[in-house]
Amino acid sequence: MSGHILFLCTGNSARSQMAEGLVNSLWGRKWQAYSAGTAPVGYVHPLAIRVMAEWGIDLSQGRSKGVDVLRGMDFDLVVTVCDDAARDCPLWLGGGKKVHLGFPDPAKVGGTEEERLAAFRQVRDGLYKRLSRLLGEAK
Repeated sequence: MSGHILFLCTGNSARSQMAEGLVNSLWGRKWQAYSAGTAPVGYVHPLAIRVMAEWGIDLSQGRSKGVDVLRGMDFDLVVTVCDDAARDCPLWLGGGKKVHLGFPDPAKVGGTEEERLAAFRQVRDGLYKRLSRLLGEAK
């Protein structure tokens, strides 16, 4: 295994959960991913669970958690996936290279269920593309 990655977001209900699931499912031989929130909401968003299931990735047993749960762990990469977490990232006292991959919060998108699902799919697909590049470059 190459290393450990922490994905930080505000609520730890969608973007960071999806990123954790992608890494552990697709790059799990080289990376172990974790996620946390600066202000966790306490649940994984049902639409995040649904769009990840479309790719065969199960987030249904995930839980939203705060950064305090992971303090003291060593991470090779600390990746913020929302602007609020990037701004609050100095609160994270762990080591590792810090990278920001900002995405809009799909949970804040209104409209029909299909429009909301499209927002979650867009974030999932964007995470996949950007993580593919990042993990291809990270050592």
